[in-house]
Amino acid sequence: MKNKLKVLRAERNLTQEELADIIGVSRQTINAIEKEKFDPSLPTAFRMSKLFNLPIEEIFTFDEPQN
Repeated sequence: MKNKLKVLRAERNLTQEELADIIGVSRQTINAIEKEKFDPSLPTAFRMSKLFNLPIEEIFTFDEPQN
């Protein structure tokens, strides 16, 4: 899933560790999400949405595979 997490985090001058502490996940989880190797759980996505004051759809974009 594509995301704008790294940009949003940088705009707020947060490290991966700081963001992880705020939303209750590990730094490795933030790194994996930013590299699009891992999709966050729904509760984690909601916490990010609340923190950045954005709808989840503005942080994460799901592209359907074309058949």
